[in-house]
Amino acid sequence: MTQILALETSTEWCSVALALRRDGGVRTVARHEQTGPRSSDLILPLVDAVLAEAGVTLDACDAIAFGAGPGAFTGLRTACGVAQGLAFGIDRPVIAVNSLEACAEQAGAQLPAGMPVVVALDARMQECYWATFRWDGSGWEALTPTRVAPPEAVIAPEGPFWLVGSALTVFGEQLTLAAQAAHRLPAILPDARSVAAIALRMFDAGMTQSAEHAAPLYVRDKVALTVTERQAVAAAKAAGN
Repeated sequence: MTQILALETSTEWCSVALALRRDGGVRTVARHEQTGPRSSDLILPLVDAVLAEAGVTLDACDAIAFGAGPGAFTGLRTACGVAQGLAFGIDRPVIAVNSLEACAEQAGAQLPAGMPVVVALDARMQECYWATFRWDGSGWEALTPTRVAPPEAVIAPEGPFWLVGSALTVFGEQLTLAAQAAHRLPAILPDARSVAAIALRMFDAGMTQSAEHAAPLYVRDKVALTVTERQAVAAAKAAGN
């Protein structure tokens, strides 16, 4: 039996899941709540609720997984820090899961075989976090690095592809590759259930690390616009009205 506790707080949602694999089958217990900036206040109560529903104690878990990003800086630090703390407490490894890959995982059940999926999430500051993935039969192959870019700079793969993620809703026609997509799923966001599913495969492959080495995946160095940049954005918006 393998049991993985997963945490995901890279967006305004706080998500916790416990994946329990036994005799080839997987049962997942999850909580998923929209918390805005309050994930740090609610994540441990959600952990307690998930473990209680599953009838499992924390020290029975084989690893602690977390959505490493990209995403909101505070949310990434929350998931990573809590995963480290829990893992240290029970002397277990951690598993860092790409949050964009977790979105691809959600689309996977519907995705035609071999179809690439572009994941594009709102990164604020008029940019998207994005990457392209393809299922290779055993896991998600990253066809591009994970990047941050303006919506019009997100690149479509060759041939048919699906496009998923919040950037579709936030940017509309600015996300120019959307017009080329064979199918679009704007409601998909990272969640702990998908993180747990990926983490099970990573655990089997030995892709774990000690808690002390866990770190968020930051693809943007800047946390906020400078005063000058904010003024430039405001001027550009005013000019467009």
